[in-house]
Amino acid sequence: MFKYIKYYITTLTLLISFIVCAHVLHGPSWFLLWFSLFLIIGDYLLPKDQNIYKYNHSYLLDIPSYVNFPILFFFIAFTVTCLSNYTSQFLSLNFLNYFNIDIISLKNSFNLLDKLSLIVLSALFIGIMGTVPAHELTHRKNNPFDMFIGNALLGFSWDCAFAVEHVYGHHKNVALPKDPASAKRGESLYGFIFRAIKNTQIDAFKIESSRLKRRGHSFFSIKNRVLKGYSYSIILTAMMYLFSGLMGMTFFLCIALISKSFLEAINYIEHYGLVRAPGSPVRSAHSWNSNHYLSSIYLCNVTRHSSHHEKSSLKYWELNPYKNAPKTLYGYLSTLYLVLLFPWLYRLLMKKKLAYWDYNFASQSELNIIKNLDTNSY
Repeated sequence: MFKYIKYYITTLTLLISFIVCAHVLHGPSWFLLWFSLFLIIGDYLLPKDQNIYKYNHSYLLDIPSYVNFPILFFFIAFTVTCLSNYTSQFLSLNFLNYFNIDIISLKNSFNLLDKLSLIVLSALFIGIMGTVPAHELTHRKNNPFDMFIGNALLGFSWDCAFAVEHVYGHHKNVALPKDPASAKRGESLYGFIFRAIKNTQIDAFKIESSRLKRRGHSFFSIKNRVLKGYSYSIILTAMMYLFSGLMGMTFFLCIALISKSFLEAINYIEHYGLVRAPGSPVRSAHSWNSNHYLSSIYLCNVTRHSSHHEKSSLKYWELNPYKNAPKTLYGYLSTLYLVLLFPWLYRLLMKKKLAYWDYNFASQSELNIIKNLDTNSY
């Protein structure tokens, strides 16, 4: 039974975080600290997750993705309300009546560190409980309900272009120079984030424009998946404005941007420096893989990235751990914090990894590409 229950840890984390942030003095700061330590130390100490289980009731594995949407919405509404100088009377009364929370007193008790911690927590949660399950659901192109929930979850980070570009662009172009989600050797993290955000939008609109044209539809059509996706973001932003005014809405947009930047930092980690010869098939070697236990549970096995890219139609519980695939430096949160705070150190540590990849995984065509790279840049 544990093989099912473990994937509900994200739901439990969301609920506990709300209780701690609302009822513990300096709760956001304490929760961010302990949550980070839990994931980082847990990934280091626990054995690697290298099992593939059989699931007779796989529908139970989708429930957290569906349930987390309203809980995440509630947590983000709570966050922007606490950060804003305005609180709607409706929200204030409901917090008091149903949760015994005096939202005005609570927001006044938060210091600057608490507010910053709340912003970082919200951005992390949008990534873990929003973008990650959305990544899973938007691969299910023939399931309208899953596509709806996936795009709604992406609405929190204003990233609905991801549902198109990732599925129809990134998976085809991974490790090629034209792929916006594949970081080049020596490329700076923050330069990559800007490039990835910009080019993901451009590529998504090109892909969708071409699809609509082939089918005889106008670009400005209800059938435009990118525009339809962004309607969810607009609705969510408008609701945050109603709950917490202009300041709260501004904080929501900032959190969405931070969350999107975290996603691109993860893309940076998952494909940094890897190359593929044009026209060659995608192999498990074209992604940095990770089988760290807590990262795998919290991130719906997106850590098994080599398997995901090799066969994207697999559900997250069907992915192969690939023990011999190229490995990330550390667990996902550890590596995310490292690359965000010390990007130069990350690139330095990855030199040895890339040298190993070149020797053990690169094809002759890929070695020829690598020979033409500027080795002084990485």
